[in-house]
Parts: sequence; C-alpha cells; structure tokens
Amino acid sequence: MATCKQMQSLLETRALDAAFARVYTPAQYEEQYARFLAVLKDFGVRFDPQQQREVALFSAPGRSEVGGNHTDHNHGKVLAAGISLDAVAAASKNNDGAVRIKSAGYPMDVVSCDDLEIHPQEFGKSVALLRGMLARFVQLGYKIGGFDATTASKVLSGSGLSSSAAFEVLIGTMINEMYNGGAVSPVEIAKIAQYAENVYFNKPCGLLDQMACSVGGFVSIDFADPENPVINKVDFDFSASGYSLVIVDTLGSHSGLTDDYASIRAEMEAVAGFFGKKVLREVTKADVLNNAAAIAKVTGERAVLRALHFFGENERVDSEVAALQSGAFDRFLSLVIESGRSSYMYNQNVFTSKFPTRQPLSLALAVSEDLLAGKGAWRVHGGGFAGTIQAFVPDALLAAYIEAMQALFSKDACYVLQIRPFGGVKIY
Repeated sequence: MATCKQMQSLLETRALDAAFARVYTPAQYEEQYARFLAVLKDFGVRFDPQQQREVALFSAPGRSEVGGNHTDHNHGKVLAAGISLDAVAAASKNNDGAVRIKSAGYPMDVVSCDDLEIHPQEFGKSVALLRGMLARFVQLGYKIGGFDATTASKVLSGSGLSSSAAFEVLIGTMINEMYNGGAVSPVEIAKIAQYAENVYFNKPCGLLDQMACSVGGFVSIDFADPENPVINKVDFDFSASGYSLVIVDTLGSHSGLTDDYASIRAEMEAVAGFFGKKVLREVTKADVLNNAAAIAKVTGERAVLRALHFFGENERVDSEVAALQSGAFDRFLSLVIESGRSSYMYNQNVFTSKFPTRQPLSLALAVSEDLLAGKGAWRVHGGGFAGTIQAFVPDALLAAYIEAMQALFSKDACYVLQIRPFGGVKIY
C-alpha cells in the first residue's frame, strides 16, 4: 500500500512496470500509466485532498465469448477469454460504513453497508450491482466495509465485452482484497457477481460473463453443475496464429432489449419443461428432434430452434477446444463460422423483431463474409440483437478489414484485442 501522494509519484516516475507486467504487455504500459494516474488524481480531488490516505490500484477485464452463444444459462458449455480492455480503479478503505464509487462519465454510486436490502427502484442501475455485491458477500459469510473508489473503463458499454460484469468483478476484487485478504476465489467472485445482476439488478443473465472476467485467460467452462462449474485453461497462443481477434462495434444500443435476451432463456427452459426438466442440459438433442412437432404446439417453433442451437453450440465448444489444443486452426475457424450461422438461423439473436429494418449486425456479418470467406471467421458477439460482431482476421487483411468496417460504422468501430492471462486483480 502507498499513500495517494506516494502512488502518484510511482505512476509519474513509471515505477510500476513489474506490477503492470502481470496484466499488460510492455507496449501498453504508457497508456496504463496515464489511465491509472487520471483515476488516482480524480480520487484525490474527490476523496483525499491532502493525499494522505492509503490507496490501492485494481483492474478487471472485459471478456470475449468465442463459443457457446447463449448456452450458460441452460447449464451448457462455453469458450471465452479475458481481454486486454479493462476497468480500473483507485480505492481506499473508510471508517463510515459507506461505499462510494465514482465512475468516469457516470454519477456517483453510494451504498450504506447497513442497507443491503433489494431496492426495486434501483433495477437496471449500477448502484444495484454495488448493493448486490455487498449483500452477497455478507450472505456467504465474508467481510465487507466502507471504501471510496474512482473508476474508469475501456470495456465498451453495450459492446458484448461485458462492461457490467467487468464492473461487478472490479467491485468484488476490491472487497476481497481490502476486507478478506484475497481469500475469496475468482470463481466465487463470479458467482457473487451473477447473483447481484440477477437479484439486485433484475437481469436474468447466466454465469459466462462474470466467470470469464473473473478468471481471465482463455478458458472453457462447463456449467452442468453451475455451483461447481468445470473450468479449464486452454493452452493456445493466439499471438502466434497469424490472426487478430477483432471486435466490431456497429453502434447499436442494447437499451430496451432486456426482454429479447430473457426470451432466449425462457424459451429454452420451456422446451426443457416439456420433458419435466428445468434446463436443456437435462435433455438430449434426440429428445427434442423426436418430439419437435409436439413441443412446437406448446412453445412455438422458435423455442425448438433455440433448443437445437443450444445442443449444437455445446458440441462445437468441445470441438473448438480440441481444434485449438491440436493446432488445427483452420478447423477452429470453420467452427466459429458454424457458431455464427447457428446464432443467426436458430437462436435468432442477430437483430430484434421489434425493429426488423434495423440490422447493423447483419450488415457487418455480410461484409465480413465477403472479405474473409475462406480466410477468416465471423460471428455475432455476446448477447446479440445489437452491439458487436467478432472476427478472426488474417494479419495480412487486418488493415483492409478495419477500413471496411470503419466505412460502414465509424472510425472507432474496430478493437483489436489481446488475451489477458488474469481476471480481477489488485495491481499495487
């Protein structure tokens, strides 16, 4: 720990290279020094004008889903990765039992540690995530206490990179380090974050986003038992593949789409319910195909299609992991394309039926296919309906691909990502 003044000196003199090395590449150091210095100065202005409080620096990554689109909430399998875009914070304990978090560009969130009940008027607001995280730590027998923090994020809101999960994991990491000595595991922090989002934020998300952000690295996750998910690191170096992982922001908003996301989970569970089960992982593909007509009369045809997407994605995740581990990158790319087509045709989350003429994701996918057919891969990214697509682009085509996407959307449309080896961490 260091005082705010001492920490500022460490950042200004570029003395934290060893600490940054856990999370960032040397090429990123200059940018990260500037980011943390800005967050720290904001902390000083808001919470520590005398610069005497002990302060720590934290980081939590966004995530990129690679396989298993909309499978986690029905106890399926996913392939995901923590990425180099992250949320960062400067934080310090206080003695008044309140948590104050000021995120750049947003109003300050304030929660008393003595008021951890659900507040329905907070549904959909970041303060609900903070209150839910604190409440769940207490419910599980962990310690909490007051602290002040300033944060900033490069994880785009509505981008499919999980800005909310990164924020949740950042909060959980701060509580864990400041009040629990780091004893809470990354897996447990992810579960706490999901609880906060489900119960306090009122969004019925699965566990994929939080788990990938909290654990970091390239991971396959099997949610057959969501209380004890099976997590395996995938040993593959994308930096040596000759490809870049590109996220394209199509500028579509996720606002007002909560019921679209919820319908996917609800329809999959309705198909499971036809068999007296709660989730599709308890059912087989053969069960659904052999009873498709009867199921459709109860749930509608779209629910059957979404169930078939679930089974196909589960199989593809295993195949994608096997392809990466064996170095069969061309096979991996073909599976990514299959995943995207399944999301488009069966899961139907590339555009919302509320606004059928607005299809920026569809346009981005069409142009990507034209540019990358036989050379790369493309698919919807994250929850879908709006936001982003994902592409694996040969380095030789990267400049041309970015130019094409910028022409469609904006000069800031493309994000070329690195895979981050750690999830939520205390930097220093």
